[in-house]
Amino acid sequence: MSAAPEPLRPTPPDEASASPTPVRAGAAAPPSLDSPRPAGTADLQIVLVQFKGLRESCYSFRSVVPARVGEYVIVEADRGQDLGWIRKVESAAAATCGGGCDEVADRPVVPPDKRATRRASPADVQRVLQLREEEEPVRRRTRELVKQHGLKMKVSEAEWQWDRNKLTVYFTADKRVDFRALVRDMARTFRTRIELRQIGVRDEARRLGGLGRCGKELCCRMWLPEIQPVTLQLAKDQGLSLNPAQISGACGRLMNCLRYEHELYVQARKRFPRVGHTLDTPRGREQVTGWNLLKETVSLRDPSGQLRTVPLEELKREAKALRKRSEEGRSEERRGDGPPSS
Repeated sequence: MSAAPEPLRPTPPDEASASPTPVRAGAAAPPSLDSPRPAGTADLQIVLVQFKGLRESCYSFRSVVPARVGEYVIVEADRGQDLGWIRKVESAAAATCGGGCDEVADRPVVPPDKRATRRASPADVQRVLQLREEEEPVRRRTRELVKQHGLKMKVSEAEWQWDRNKLTVYFTADKRVDFRALVRDMARTFRTRIELRQIGVRDEARRLGGLGRCGKELCCRMWLPEIQPVTLQLAKDQGLSLNPAQISGACGRLMNCLRYEHELYVQARKRFPRVGHTLDTPRGREQVTGWNLLKETVSLRDPSGQLRTVPLEELKREAKALRKRSEEGRSEERRGDGPPSS
């Protein structure tokens, strides 16, 4: 993982959530920002706003000109204001919670108390671009202070609030860290309110991004909406190597993609014979040594140690034919054991 500065323009996975185009100082504002608003009643909307590091939150937004996906807005933040871009828009009157909290019927969504106060101007966007450039020196200085205090923590990212009323520093650590003295030094150094936030290594990878073993951008960064628990049992069920170095991602934890095909393997286990089970085949009693879900094959070993791989359907036909011959043999035995004919 590399702690490269976050680009202001994210790259969502589909066109429906297309990112906004950064507006530089001196550039003409989009027509919807500065054009006169038509007369009418302002509609209340619920907007999902995204910030640096894929941080998201919902806000209420009221305007005569409806908000659009991709627009920059100024929102209410902790003791001040922040700037983000709109990722999703929903009319407050039409928004419903499917099934409601009790899953009985649809319920209207209560608009959030937090508000998006206005659309951002080009000067507002230019200001946040400048703040992003200042965050790298902040990270370096914070790491120096951490070293001076002898704290066992890794500073991964720093983020200025748009109005500079707060500086948030994200870090990872194996244990709880007493950073009260560090916060006091940081407050004197940066002359603003400091928030130190401890995150896990998975969240760190999600914020910073990077390339996975497949050569593509990390799933947790690109599209994965929620990081679910991943256990070693998932690799066992799929017959994968249990070497952590081969099934771990950039964060050092088990890869999220281990979950993608797990349900398919669970269902497949109901169709394939159990590994280690002994089967009666036309070649005698053979033991199942493994199976391949994608190729639909089963590996067998006879008592002499000879291995063979047979398609699953062929194995089923062999078993069916063997059962049929066995039933015919038992029927002939019953007829031979009957009373002699006169």
